[in-house]
Formats: sequence, structure tokens, C-alpha cells
Amino acid sequence: MNLVLLSGGSGKRLWPLSNDVRSKQFIPFLKTENGYESMVQRVYRQIKLVDENAEVTIATSKAQVSSIHNQLGEDVGISIEPCRRDTFPAIALAAAYLKDVRGVGLEESVVVCPVDPYVNDDYFEALKRLGELAETEEANLVLMGIEPTYPSEKYGYIIPTSTQSVSDVSVFKEKPTEEIAKGYIAQGALWNGGVFAFRLGHVLDRAHELIDFTDYADLFDKYETLEKISFDYAVVEHEKNIKVMRFSGAWNDLGTWNALTEIMEGNTIGEAIFDETTENTFVINEMNVPILCMGTKNIVVSASAEGILVSDIEQADRIKPYVDQIDQQIMYAEKSWGSYRVIDIEEESITIKVTLNPGHSMNYHSHEHRDEVWTILSGEGRTIVDGMEQSVRAGDVITMSAGCRHTIIAKTELQVMEVQLGKEINVHDKKVYELPATR
Repeated sequence: MNLVLLSGGSGKRLWPLSNDVRSKQFIPFLKTENGYESMVQRVYRQIKLVDENAEVTIATSKAQVSSIHNQLGEDVGISIEPCRRDTFPAIALAAAYLKDVRGVGLEESVVVCPVDPYVNDDYFEALKRLGELAETEEANLVLMGIEPTYPSEKYGYIIPTSTQSVSDVSVFKEKPTEEIAKGYIAQGALWNGGVFAFRLGHVLDRAHELIDFTDYADLFDKYETLEKISFDYAVVEHEKNIKVMRFSGAWNDLGTWNALTEIMEGNTIGEAIFDETTENTFVINEMNVPILCMGTKNIVVSASAEGILVSDIEQADRIKPYVDQIDQQIMYAEKSWGSYRVIDIEEESITIKVTLNPGHSMNYHSHEHRDEVWTILSGEGRTIVDGMEQSVRAGDVITMSAGCRHTIIAKTELQVMEVQLGKEINVHDKKVYELPATR
């Protein structure tokens, strides 16, 4: 099975856990036997359980690549979008990537779905079936139609021509009001969850009709010039030979705090205390401080390095326009080498706690306008400072002046407190070099 997972934007509706580089699908709030996992980790694990040979490609922005490698490793395929251009350009680029980089044949089927559904394993069995239909049916496009559980205003609707498990499509309907949605459901309509399958060659042919490009590299270079248009508008609405396959299993979109609280196992993640009068209160706490709730009812509390949310559960769905008003430095991010958390910001200093994964390192780099001091908190590793290598462990302090080339390599998990000192501290003040030969 060739599977393309569409990894969207920042997911600001789950602020303060999400930010511009840490999208909702990377937040570890789904309980497992060994702790917590993120949505992308859960989806990837479920795919491999159903089909261990599945070829998975994630279509995403450059900002999310480090988080993907951090959580899924290096083996997963990534089609990097140079900028956001909606779902048709993203899928066209991913299709070209599959053909030219991964060597997928034009007659092979490709299944496309969002990266973050909260579903059971039968959903991925259905995806496998969807891919098989795309190869064996005469249809150019096979959609998954999800049997609705309520008249939702969040989804578009597919009205099939019959009640069979696979049927032709009568008409598509845009996101309706609740009353109109009731009428669609009465006609046998299915939710359009943005899940579909096609033969690779068909979508590449359509892409070449709409975009002037030769191959993956050429399309990548032209990507910023492409029209922003959805796959539905560019392809689905113009496709005459199309079918829909019903899916009646559980399917949830965890895009809001309300939806998230409904699937939480227990009322807390992280340190929280409730008094005996607290009712229907949920706390997700990523901070190393306790949260005490007394007499609260029907609220969600979330604390992270980005900020603190206290909201009525129902009202939390209205969060996005308020979060859009917040303009601050990213306070937490995952990288391919580990993660960092901003601890303190002063006028001429920033303090950051850095965690490096075993065997990983930062780039060998320098800064023109700031000095840095590293204090090793735990673990073992080595530093290279202007070509000089030395071993480091807990308690060691390394000082780098502006212009000094430096990196740190983790032998074990390594925790470092980094203090940046200077009058012009910014993320753009960084020059990367080739790592010198060392022992």
C-alpha cells in the first residue's frame, strides 16, 4: 500500500500545546501502555500493524520535518512543500515525489488521507481496500465516504447513487448548516473526510494538464508560483468516473479541545489536583509546576511553555482568532536531534533547556552577535569548539564567544542549559559549517 498522509498547519485550536512549528499531530496526549504518544505516532503504528510493508509518505512543510524524524525515525518518506499551496499542489508534488524519488509505478494505487484521524485499526483495513479498488475498478478516483453519526457542519457531504458498499457518486455538497446537513443525511449522504485513492499515473496526468512541469525537481522549484487550490476543486469536481466506498467504523477529528477531552483516558495529563467540588474538568499540564482546580465545572485547563488556557469546554472551539493575536517567540520545538524549551527571556539574554537524543548533534555553527554558555545538566557527550574536541558530562561548562564555531554531540541523552548573551539575539544569526574531521 502506498499511503500519502497530509500533514496540515499549526493547529492553533489546540493552543497552547500547539504552535507554528509544533502542530497538533505531534503533541503526545494519547495514552498507551508505556506512556503517551502523538497522533502521528499512533497513525503510523496502526498503519504498520495492518500492513507492515506499507510505503508511507508524509506531505508537509519544512518546519515539520524535524518533528517527523524525531517521532517516527528516518525511514518514513517526506514530500516537503516549500510553502503552503493547498491540497492539490501538495498532492501533485507528492505524486511526482513517489514516481521520481521513490520509484512507484504509474499503474500502482495511492491512498491519500489526513495525518491525524483518531480511528481504530479497521479504518486502515478500509484504506487498504480503497487502494485495491483504485487498481481494480474502472473508476479514476475512489473516495471513502464516512457514515455520519450526527448532522455536522464541519464536513462536506457525498451523496451516493445507492446503498451498496461501493457505488457511483450522485453529487457533492459543500459544508452545510446543521439543518441542511439533516436533509443530506436523510438522502443517504456520507461525510467527505478527505480520504481517496487513485492510480498514480492518472493524478500525474491531471497535474500536467493544470501545471507546466517536467518532473519532481522542476515542480518543487516552481511550487511558490502555483495557484492555491484544493484537490476537491481541481480534480474531484471535474472527475466523471468516480466511486465512493462506505466506511461505518469510528472516526474522529481531534481538531478542537472539545473533541480532545472526549477521548482522554482520565481527566489529567501531567500534575493536577482537584478538590471534591470540581466537575467535568480536564487538565493537560506540560509544566513542572502543579495546577490546582477548585470548584471548577465544565472547563479545560492547558499549560505549556507557550502559555496557559483556561476555558469553558464548549467555548474553547472559538480559540483561533484570539490565538492569532498572540505574537511571541516559539517557546518549545522538536528537532531531528531532540528538543528545546525556552526557560527565560531578558533584554540581553535567553535561557534555553536543550535535550539531545543519543547519537545526535547540533549543526556545527557560529553566531555573529551573541556569546553562548552551555552547562551540562545530565548525560555524556562531546563538544567541538573551533575544531577542538573534548568530552563532557554533568557539571561541565563550555563558553563560546561570538564568531566561535561550535557543536555538541550526545553519547547518551544529553540535557544542556544554554544561555545566549547579546544585544541582538535572533534566530537568523546563525552560520552553518561542515563538521571538521574528529576522532
